[in-house]
Amino acid sequence: MHTLEQLKSGQLKGIKRLKLSEGLTEFPLEIIELADSLEILDLSGNQLSELPEELSQLINLRIIFASNNLFTHLPDVLGSLPKLEMVGFKTNQIKTVSEQSLPTQLRWLILTDNAIEILPHSLGERPRLQKLALAGNKIRVLPESMENLSNLELVRLSANQLTEFPEFLIKLPKLAWLAFAGNPFCKHPSSLDNVPAVSSQCYSLNQVLGQGASGVISHANWLNGDFDFPQEVAVKVFKGEVTSDGYPHDELEACLQAGHHSNLVKSIAQVDEENYLALVMELIPSNYYNLGLPPTLESCTRDTFNEGFELSIAQINSITEQMIDVFEHLHANKVCHGDLYAHNTLVNEQGQMIFGDFGAATIYGYLTEEQQQGIRQIEARALKYFIGDLLTVCAKQDQDCELYTKLANFEA
Repeated sequence: MHTLEQLKSGQLKGIKRLKLSEGLTEFPLEIIELADSLEILDLSGNQLSELPEELSQLINLRIIFASNNLFTHLPDVLGSLPKLEMVGFKTNQIKTVSEQSLPTQLRWLILTDNAIEILPHSLGERPRLQKLALAGNKIRVLPESMENLSNLELVRLSANQLTEFPEFLIKLPKLAWLAFAGNPFCKHPSSLDNVPAVSSQCYSLNQVLGQGASGVISHANWLNGDFDFPQEVAVKVFKGEVTSDGYPHDELEACLQAGHHSNLVKSIAQVDEENYLALVMELIPSNYYNLGLPPTLESCTRDTFNEGFELSIAQINSITEQMIDVFEHLHANKVCHGDLYAHNTLVNEQGQMIFGDFGAATIYGYLTEEQQQGIRQIEARALKYFIGDLLTVCAKQDQDCELYTKLANFEA
């Protein structure tokens, strides 16, 4: 984090990355003086509603973040920046996105949690676009031009006003991660009675085990003797608002629709009280660890791994076989996970796997047969990428074996 004082005094000359969050109501024009070096500009958490035309002078700018501000439109000046490829304006009050506001080199567009109703035709004329996050808007229909987005890999469309499934999505050649729950065309399942509804008084929360976009997972003690539950459980308390993946209630429904599988986190109860939604789960043993790390700004849609992390081809094959089984189970239950990644996968030293995080999951059994096949094919691509990511950390001595070649050529 930098300060306005540092910027104005000239201390930041030559920097590549600038982050300012000081309740700014106006764009500090001193930023333009960094044009020779500045590549990443983060103005999230201010009170900005406009960007000046002078921004077009930042000819080296690749990434701009301006989440949690007061913008009501995506600034047109962004479209004039020659190297700008990542635009993040999450949680503003954006209603309009003009034809000229999207930079030609756009790879990653984040407009989650705004008030957008219509997207410009020019969105489909950005051939480099890989990642598109639009959850939590008021979009009724997507521009037909989007059928040309041949490099689009990840799309978040949950919690909008779409009245029908966008048919062209299943024809996009690289699409692998898709979320669309919480739209008017979606139907709700009857699987909510799979596990008992309980009161939040049935447990006491202890330490936090982890948290994501949609909620906080805590260790808890089970207090109600009426249920034959373990004394120690995990409880995910959902955040009330729209997340980057959609509505928390849709995540809860997808978890329950997914049913039981030895490689899925086991849900045992649900809590649905006023302003309080939670899922009670069995505790994951402490010897499990995260298989991967989320994508970086550079990798965009592909997972990363800790420096020096390595797996044998036997371990990769074992994890892959388990994930294929989970994939088949989920799609038999008409659930598209939407976030099939190593960073949502836990493993132990024996290579046993547990898969979780249903934040982007969508139930899809109400779609036409052709659409359902298309959804499955999209997630099959994610499965192929998952295997490909694991092969990047395969032990060197295993990379010439037959099994490596077989996995590298995997088709679901």
